[in-house]
Amino acid sequence: MTSALTIKALPYSPTPLEIFAHLRKRHGAVLLDSGRPSANGRYDIISSDPLATLEVMPDGQTNFTSSQLELPSALAGDMHAQQQWMLDQLPNKDLPSELPFLGGLIGYWSYDLGRNNLAIPSRHPSVTNLPLARLGLYDWCITFDHEQQAAWLIATATRQQQVMQWLAQPPVSVTKDFQLISPFQGQLSQADYTERFNTVQHYIRAGDCYQINLAQRFTASYEGDEWQAYLRLRKATPTPFSGFMAWQNQAVLSLSPERFIQCKDGRVETRPIKGTRARGKTPEEDIALAKQLVSSTKDRAENVMIVDLLRNDLGRVCAPGSIRVPQLCQLESYPNVHHLVSVIQGQLTKHRSPLSLLTAAFPGGSITGAPKIRAMQIIDELEPCQRSVYCGSLGYIDKRGSMDTSIAIRTMVADAGKLHVWGGGGLVADSKADEEYTETLDKIRHLIGALE
Repeated sequence: MTSALTIKALPYSPTPLEIFAHLRKRHGAVLLDSGRPSANGRYDIISSDPLATLEVMPDGQTNFTSSQLELPSALAGDMHAQQQWMLDQLPNKDLPSELPFLGGLIGYWSYDLGRNNLAIPSRHPSVTNLPLARLGLYDWCITFDHEQQAAWLIATATRQQQVMQWLAQPPVSVTKDFQLISPFQGQLSQADYTERFNTVQHYIRAGDCYQINLAQRFTASYEGDEWQAYLRLRKATPTPFSGFMAWQNQAVLSLSPERFIQCKDGRVETRPIKGTRARGKTPEEDIALAKQLVSSTKDRAENVMIVDLLRNDLGRVCAPGSIRVPQLCQLESYPNVHHLVSVIQGQLTKHRSPLSLLTAAFPGGSITGAPKIRAMQIIDELEPCQRSVYCGSLGYIDKRGSMDTSIAIRTMVADAGKLHVWGGGGLVADSKADEEYTETLDKIRHLIGALE
């Protein structure tokens, strides 16, 4: 672990899929996928065979597995300290580089981990047995830079030799084709959703909250290789903060368009999405829908509420006076929907770490509502099951103190032959039940259609 890192150039490809196909069955294989090269999704990151894996189980207990490291018993039960200790096991100064990841943590933090950390108990069962968080400590990676059209293997000499041997092997073949063996079924009927919508409106009028992000879950049975499912989803709706990881009979397939928090050299950025319209069936209809969204007072108000919440969250760990909003309610378009996206930036105070930043702002305000704690309590009251990875985050924390994470929307969770996907949206005082119900379907229609 103390050997120096080297950077080896690899042949560039506009997609990481072929490389990952060689590694995807290795222990702890992860893909952070920009989906389509863009300003917000410049890099793809691939790794496997972590030095250690940390899992937080549904009962709150942590599982730490490693053949090389032993977690100090004094850190038992303190996930923040455990993550920081893992990062500290990697050398901090190997070589100067602008590449985003030279080693550190990659994985996910679920929405329910955030709920537990905020002491918001759930009255509902979990629909999966996935850990509340699953993080690997990775000492190597392959990175694709789509702006520079270059690819590199970052590893020690020993790891580099291992990885090149793995890549020389044939790609992992599919043993059983992916297919759904039952259609996706919603947990809520439109009448059920409307009843919950009306309860949200009651809470808003009573002054409990300003906005609630209400979601519904859809589930199908499947068989076969989840990687095939991810390829179909990616083809249907490429997005800049996608990711894939699979282990045993579980997997996370995320096609998220939304950055949660990026931190580099102490500079912090979050990009909340609030405001959605479906894409039009014709170019003329599409332009009209986009203009309608941009000019919508209701959608802009919804976005600004979350901007204020996130300014407050970042302000807990950023330097006073450093919070700014360089972009407010700007249109971004994806294959299935138009969105309004804002940007909030700040400067991390010197004694704070990316882990502190993640803890202060987690889960993201764009998928809770405002005020956050009360919104999450209402979400647990009204949604009939826990959210699992949905509305949590996927991403990395680099050992040098940088971080990039997504909001895990447009995310499918596979567990023991069941595939779950959620669609949600922010409800405010002038929301309409039928429009909001349709919006939850619009956000995941492309995903479900790609697999059915």
